[in-house]
Amino acid sequence: MADTASSRAQPTGATGVLVLADGSVIWGRGFGAAGENVGEVCFNTAMTGYQEVMTDPSYAAQIVTFTFPHIGNVGTNGEDIESQVESAVGCVVREDVTEPSNFRSAERFTEWMTANGKIGLAGVDTRALTRRIRLSGAPNAVIAHSPSGTFDIPELIKRAQDWAGLEGMDLASRVSRDAQESWEGGYWRLGHGYGRAAFDATPHVVAIDYGAKDNIFRNLVRAGAKVTVVPAQTSLVDILALSPDGVFLSNGPGDPAATGEFAVPVIKALLERDMPLFGICLGHQMLALAAGAKTVKMHQGHRGANHPVQRVGEGWGETLELVEITSMNHGFAVDADSLPDTLEQTHVSLFDGSNCGIAVKGKNAFGVQYHPEASPGPQDSFYLFEKFVGGLG
Repeated sequence: MADTASSRAQPTGATGVLVLADGSVIWGRGFGAAGENVGEVCFNTAMTGYQEVMTDPSYAAQIVTFTFPHIGNVGTNGEDIESQVESAVGCVVREDVTEPSNFRSAERFTEWMTANGKIGLAGVDTRALTRRIRLSGAPNAVIAHSPSGTFDIPELIKRAQDWAGLEGMDLASRVSRDAQESWEGGYWRLGHGYGRAAFDATPHVVAIDYGAKDNIFRNLVRAGAKVTVVPAQTSLVDILALSPDGVFLSNGPGDPAATGEFAVPVIKALLERDMPLFGICLGHQMLALAAGAKTVKMHQGHRGANHPVQRVGEGWGETLELVEITSMNHGFAVDADSLPDTLEQTHVSLFDGSNCGIAVKGKNAFGVQYHPEASPGPQDSFYLFEKFVGGLG
């Protein structure tokens, strides 16, 4: 069952399948929810944090191939969920999910996947699938699970081919919250759970939710801010009515150019008013677009918890050229060659040299392509939250 050969002959015992838009058929053992979901197939190299990955809204409309072979072995719990909104539609793993072995586990990964409508496919040669993505790019596909082993392969191929893909798609509006809320959650500690935000804290940060991970808000609180979260399409007037000391631009899924059609005018207006800004991932891309740069679709994207990033801009820590090990999840990037003179490149990927950070010259406005809040991943980059909140007065 581990072979990823493009064979339409169904092996004995196959209850799951991944069907690519080019007609390739990859069989396996289904788990989680029964049914079929369409999305873009990507891969993630993190060794831990699969529950956080599967609940990150940045993975909306994506099927995650985990390169680490043992997924599900620590179970799931109610504390490691990054968002309750739409996220990854399924995952592909090498080994069958075993019984969890972790004192924090409250539910098996397979049961959690079923309850959350996500489809899993086990028994796949994930190394071969990852190499295929690296060579040919992230394909559109359908992941399907049928306990009876019944599949209409031609129909699944057609569905994969008919899906338009992520390029040109605004998903931020789909995953953003519908209403403004005062963020209540503090930082998590073992044995204590999540603390409570201090509602009398200053400064006040308004966070625009393009599909945010909850741990971002917790880290803003940890850095000393009071946080109000607003929907993606909140107007400039409504943002300014909240009297923010700074505005945070969140991560999120989809094509930044599509989301930028409604987000960029608001961010441009905030820049013109010298509002302090901090963007992560999609928010970083939104800031770049508002400042006159361009974004591009990446061949395979960056997704994992071990990505080295080098500081190259001025004022980014005591040691310039320090390397941070970071958590990443993006399939689009800011085109470094398109940066106008008003932008400084502050961070670059040591994997491929792609842009990982910008700062607007003469303003307190900056963004990074990676995830300094981790969950999962290293915590080398928490200083960014302190830099933003500490610079708000």
